Amino acid sequence: MMTVFLSVVFWVCVLGVITPYVVYPASLFLLSRLRQPHEPGSATPRASVVISAYNEAAVIREKLENACALDYPSELLEVIVISDESDDGTDEIVREFAGRSVKLFRQVPREGKSAALTKFVPRCNGDVIVFSDANSVYQPDAVAKLVRHFSDPKVGYVVGHQRYHQGDGAASKSESAYWDFEIRLKCWESRLSSVVGGDGAIMAMRRELFSPLQKDDINDFLIPLRIVVAGYRGLFDPEAVCYEEAAPSFGGEFKRKVRIVNRSFRALTRAPGAMNPLKVGVFAWQLICHKVVRWLAPVFLIGCLATSTALAASGSTFFQLTLVVQIAFYLLAVARLIPKVGEFKLIYLCYFFCLSNVAAGLGIINIFLGRKFSTWTPQRTEISKS
Repeated sequence: MMTVFLSVVFWVCVLGVITPYVVYPASLFLLSRLRQPHEPGSATPRASVVISAYNEAAVIREKLENACALDYPSELLEVIVISDESDDGTDEIVREFAGRSVKLFRQVPREGKSAALTKFVPRCNGDVIVFSDANSVYQPDAVAKLVRHFSDPKVGYVVGHQRYHQGDGAASKSESAYWDFEIRLKCWESRLSSVVGGDGAIMAMRRELFSPLQKDDINDFLIPLRIVVAGYRGLFDPEAVCYEEAAPSFGGEFKRKVRIVNRSFRALTRAPGAMNPLKVGVFAWQLICHKVVRWLAPVFLIGCLATSTALAASGSTFFQLTLVVQIAFYLLAVARLIPKVGEFKLIYLCYFFCLSNVAAGLGIINIFLGRKFSTWTPQRTEISKS
């Protein structure tokens, strides 16, 4: 009886591991073929580009030059920088652009991005809010591509296509490979229903749909959930493009993922209707498979290892083989720590997968420990200080 129980647990855990990477993508692709792509429209509403910044002196000038050069009617566009008590000269640089429709809103004391958006988004003049990061460089037509979809009154938010300048390091290549996979999912989700989550680097929403955020809310995930629950649709536009540098190190990416999973799980409790299929339809399935099951992968991986170990010890040849395969996989990941050997693609991708799941596990553990994240220092700021 125990053998049967452990076997069932093993296969449930296997399903949990492969669902977000195999089962869900395959099912999503097939279902998305049943719907026609959304027609973009030609709306040109008043738009406010909102740039959140904390100590971004190294990149803010380039960002503002880029924003001021966007191919969008100047009388319909304003650029707003929300400085979260920056103290590195960011604000002084922003003030140099005061004559070019650039406004500076400064938050004191420092409370994080979500608190800043809650304070200052109501002061924006645009009918559409375009959220951006200080290091995100937009293609000239990016804003026009985003906002055109609001011709459809049922569209509540639109997510753009963030692309990474791929560096030479393993961390950069791993993140780029993962992101290519994510982009495919976004395209299929958008076609079927709504894209799951947003992107703080490039996302637009109707201003009237913005609602106050708590300090520790993850704005670019919670905002889209609330909009879908309110009955609107969220789209992904692959033609609305911005560029960022990929993660400079595995360490920085690890800390970022711990924060994201921690805050995203909390967001689910702030918009529980997003997981109710009676309220949001197929989007609930997308959210659970794409995000929730993936965040729980550390639990499933531990379950696979524990059950296969117990069943292998009982003499099962099949489970002895599965145990060997798992151990070999983790050894490949550990091999990333060996100089030169760790630069092989298979090895650093295994390492990235394991690192991401350890980060997800820590993010969940921090929830039970009561730890919240509302502010952080951008990796580029940390690097400049080191």
